Amino acid sequence: MTHVRTSPYYPQSNGKLERWHKTLKTNAIRTQTPLTHDDGRRTVDAFVTHYNSVRLHSAIGYVTPHDKLHGRDTTIFSQRNTKLAAARDQRKRQRQQHQQQNQSQPQPQHTQ
Repeated sequence: MTHVRTSPYYPQSNGKLERWHKTLKTNAIRTQTPLTHDDGRRTVDAFVTHYNSVRLHSAIGYVTPHDKLHGRDTTIFSQRNTKLAAARDQRKRQRQQHQQQNQSQPQPQHTQ
């Protein structure tokens, strides 16, 4: 492994880090406006904790990086699939009940 330095503010050479800096500035620094260095550290620490432990990331299947790192993503996906299947079954039963109710009611006759 070798250490390679890239040009600052040049996304083509260091895109992931530049994107992280943009996210950090947009979602933490600019919204909180820390007034001291310590306040800034607390703001960044809180954001990093939220980003890694709470926020769902679409690139890894809408799980947190913390869950992915600890191998809980497969369990989460399994539970999610079980819940989705149950919701599909419930909607199917509700549609069937609705259709049965509509079929059992007499249809109004239109006269001209």
